[in-house]
Amino acid sequence: MPFRNSNLGLNIPSRATNLRLDPYQSTHFIVEIEGLLAGGFSQCSGLQVQIEGHEFREGGVNDFVYRFAGRTTHPPLVLKHGLSPLEGLWNWHQDTVAGVITRRNGTIYLLDQQRLPVMWWDFREGLPLKWTGPELSADHGAVAFESVDIVHHGLSRPRLGEISPQIAREVASSVGLTGGFF
Repeated sequence: MPFRNSNLGLNIPSRATNLRLDPYQSTHFIVEIEGLLAGGFSQCSGLQVQIEGHEFREGGVNDFVYRFAGRTTHPPLVLKHGLSPLEGLWNWHQDTVAGVITRRNGTIYLLDQQRLPVMWWDFREGLPLKWTGPELSADHGAVAFESVDIVHHGLSRPRLGEISPQIAREVASSVGLTGGFF
């Protein structure tokens, strides 16, 4: 059966390898900060890059608005996990409170079902500006969570071809893409 280009879904099978490209699950990830595993986290948010847009309206032109790209912004990364004896993030935050400012680079790895990294986001020059402790309550049996907000100077992510050239070639040939898309 030939490939139909009418619906470019994420499940693109390859006849040659029977490779199925399902979306990755967001439940498996780890965080590394300058080569050290920062612990297991239950939640990571703030993986976002936004370009501010600016509009310019030219006098006398009522049916068109110019739109220009402005500066790029990055919200803080928020890492949340259950309290444990590991104190790396707490100590880093407390050093910052004491005026010992140490910006650190880190990586958030998304893992597949076999717990192997399949995608990652690198952040540059992170700094922990906010620590939030657990809500303690004697009438609940919930896990005590803490979170740390890390501001940074940008995110980067490898292109699909840098992660797995074979998968990139398979996807590109299946959908008929050529050139520098991957």
